[in-house]
Amino acid sequence: MARSDRLFRLLALLQDGALHRAADLARALDVSARTIYRDMEALAAAGLPVAGTRGTGYRLAELTTLPPLRLSPAELEALSLGIAIVQESADPDLAGAAAALAQKVDAALPAETLPPSENWLFAFAAGASAARGFSLMAPIRSAIRGRQKLRLTGQDSTGTPGSQTVRPLRLDHRGRAWVLTAWSETHGAFRLFRLDLVEAAAPLPELFVDEPGKTLADYRP
Repeated sequence: MARSDRLFRLLALLQDGALHRAADLARALDVSARTIYRDMEALAAAGLPVAGTRGTGYRLAELTTLPPLRLSPAELEALSLGIAIVQESADPDLAGAAAALAQKVDAALPAETLPPSENWLFAFAAGASAARGFSLMAPIRSAIRGRQKLRLTGQDSTGTPGSQTVRPLRLDHRGRAWVLTAWSETHGAFRLFRLDLVEAAAPLPELFVDEPGKTLADYRP
């Protein structure tokens, strides 16, 4: 029997969702248990939901297959916020499932090549709260639309902690990190803020208008 035919038959035997010993599968396919071990490894490497180990048996894990999805930025924010909240759950199974889902979402996002100076985006700090970061999106997005200055408290891309008065210009995501691009009036320069490291975003009663050197078009990573 060709290997491809054997793998299809093996999958058919596993479709019932029950736990199958390698010895039983080997007898059904008239091969050795060692061949079954190799075949199961090949199926797992191909991305099939194979669960089990040598000595315990094998089965196909239950998975829900979704067709390709196209998400709007707001929908992606909602999904990311839900993942972030569940990932901080005290239930280790739920937290682990949320972490696995986050990896799948990351893998599906368009790839971006970042300069070395932006490697900090993926180095999540211990104790940083992703849920807190997402909770700041609404006031920040409102300030961007209304061209309203913000008082940000937290850490920026230079590692500088404290409070800054900024002109919020753009909010976008880099993998799991959501990042605000802003002109810092405190430091007189552009700054990036990773939302999970921002502690507070307070709208100020002062609006801003475009000025040369302080607009999004002037920003150079």
